[in-house]
Amino acid sequence: MRDGSLDIATNALKCIRVSPIFQQALQQAAATFASLQKFSGQIDRAASLVSAVLTGGHQLLACGNGGSAADAADFTTEFACRFVHDRRPYPALNLSASGSLLTATANDYSFDQVFARQVRAFGRDGDLLLALSTSGKSANIRRALDEAKSRGLSTVALLGRDGGDCAGIADLEVIVAGDCTARIQEAHKFLLHVICEMVEPSLPQH
Repeated sequence: MRDGSLDIATNALKCIRVSPIFQQALQQAAATFASLQKFSGQIDRAASLVSAVLTGGHQLLACGNGGSAADAADFTTEFACRFVHDRRPYPALNLSASGSLLTATANDYSFDQVFARQVRAFGRDGDLLLALSTSGKSANIRRALDEAKSRGLSTVALLGRDGGDCAGIADLEVIVAGDCTARIQEAHKFLLHVICEMVEPSLPQH
């Protein structure tokens, strides 16, 4: 019985070794991350914007759909809680968080409005909206960016592919080109963590 189990395990390992999926994913990830070097200036400016907003007594808003919603949640948590060092919390709000508010807005108005109406409700002149869309085609992200600009918020967009309908709206945008949504999202998460690393030293502890 043990020999049979060993044969099964050995055959399974052979199948894993010959599978091209892992190797292909590594190659795609390496190429995508290598392409981020050209965004150094934009990331510096994005970090400066976030720092200026939070140290100036304003708030950070973030939004996205699906995996990008999770990234928006992580990003805002790094400021409302902490990233690495112990310090005071800063006002950072994930607009993807409230299921009751999102579903009420989608039901009473449309899904395209779920973020824009929150920007209208919570956003103030001097705040910052960071919007995420791996396709750039999300209508609710485009409407949120439009609403934010009309209300005097600064805007940063992390987009994917060719930027889609969201391209050209934000004050500052980073468009991660590529055909694989997973690799684009991984790049967005990396960039968000880099922004956190750059901003946190500038935030007063008390």
